[in-house]
Amino acid sequence: MESGMVVLYPSPGIGHLVSMVELGKLVHTHHPSLSVTIFITPAPFETGSTDKYIKTVSVTNPSIKFHQLPNADLPSDFSSEFIDLAFGIPEFNNPIVHDTLVTLSEKATIKAVVLDFFSNAAFQISTRLKIPTYFFYTSGASGLCAFLHLATIHKTTSDSFKDVNIFFDIPGVPPVHSSHMPMVWSDRETYSYKKFIDTANNMAKSSGIMANTFVGLEERAVDALREGKCIPNGPTPPIYFIGPLIAGGNHVDPSENECLKWLNSQPSKSVVFLCFGSQGVLKKEQLKEIAIGLEKSEQRFLWVVRDPPRDDKTESNSGGGEEVGLDAILPGGFLGRIGDKGMVVKNWAPQPAILSHESVGGFVSHCGWNSVLETVVAGVPLVAWPLYAEQKMNRVYLVEEIKVALAVDMSSDDFVTAESLEKSVRELMLGEKGAAVRERILEMRERAKAAVENGGSSKVEFSKLIRSWTDVL
Repeated sequence: MESGMVVLYPSPGIGHLVSMVELGKLVHTHHPSLSVTIFITPAPFETGSTDKYIKTVSVTNPSIKFHQLPNADLPSDFSSEFIDLAFGIPEFNNPIVHDTLVTLSEKATIKAVVLDFFSNAAFQISTRLKIPTYFFYTSGASGLCAFLHLATIHKTTSDSFKDVNIFFDIPGVPPVHSSHMPMVWSDRETYSYKKFIDTANNMAKSSGIMANTFVGLEERAVDALREGKCIPNGPTPPIYFIGPLIAGGNHVDPSENECLKWLNSQPSKSVVFLCFGSQGVLKKEQLKEIAIGLEKSEQRFLWVVRDPPRDDKTESNSGGGEEVGLDAILPGGFLGRIGDKGMVVKNWAPQPAILSHESVGGFVSHCGWNSVLETVVAGVPLVAWPLYAEQKMNRVYLVEEIKVALAVDMSSDDFVTAESLEKSVRELMLGEKGAAVRERILEMRERAKAAVENGGSSKVEFSKLIRSWTDVL
């Protein structure tokens, strides 16, 4: 029998798989004798190619093993909503997960099972098998404060967030308005909301929680979590702040990538980078406003554009599943007018490499946590433009608490006008407020470096976690 194994269980699809793989690499770096097995669950929704990614990781990191779980046998009338499927697939896979853990435990002592919060259903299986069970929260400490406090809020009100117009006092973070809570929390009668509550309760009962942040980035939130303020009516498990844990770049050749070659010709800190994540799909009307705002701002820019949604009733979408050309999306003559002052690319660009480029001086972002960590590590200040999930809460933290971002003005239906974007971009690049957040994020960049060095907070925290697994080998 092997000395010890750690099992990582991400949610279906590639979204949280990347973070779990980075966690697996960290485990192996700290204690090579621990084997790492990652469960892979097929996703019935488009999240990007997991097969190609897994093959690459298997070649470059052979110490990490992948175990493919079968397709979940979902009821025929089960919801097709993304969030419902993310919770439901692990739930219906529990019998398979049970048998797999039993089989693996015959080959090695399973020291820990680490769950993504969408894989919460497996908590009852792993704990029943008496395996120490942890959660890996892929966002930051501020978001974790809200997540753990959700169960308390649920008990103190009978109203759904969508039916109230109030601010919630959550320990460790600025007051959060009900409209800034994640949309999937808005209705307490839904399947997904009930699963989030169950997950929050199980996290409180777990052997520990890992958060992808570092102490110096979110000090007040870290203090609130450590002091047990977010779970006022019960014990708080050990929480380990182990970030910034991000993929180590895209291994892009600067001489081959058009974005990086273009950046090489731009002045230092002169370019605004705009990218809204792999799920950041904006309607054609919004894309045109962005183009107008960028042109009026007179700032250099690099903009990653994804096709508008297929239900966007525009000429550009009349071609079914075919990719839409930039000329069909953007205002007439826009690409010609911007000349060499801007660059627009379709669908994908090497974000970590771009953010770390000397020419980039600002980032218009959807506030996804991986993007937040990447821009903190690069020392590039933000214009915060949240789109979905917990991103509106992230904007509150980034603007009001961490102070590394400026908020773009948004309408009640989350539309951003050209004038609003122009104002935010010019302020970020030229204004006093922009200078202040730039100075602040450079300070955070140094804190991020220190956190992962020998003796740094994140390295010490992770070493403590690993010792809790290995001292009893």
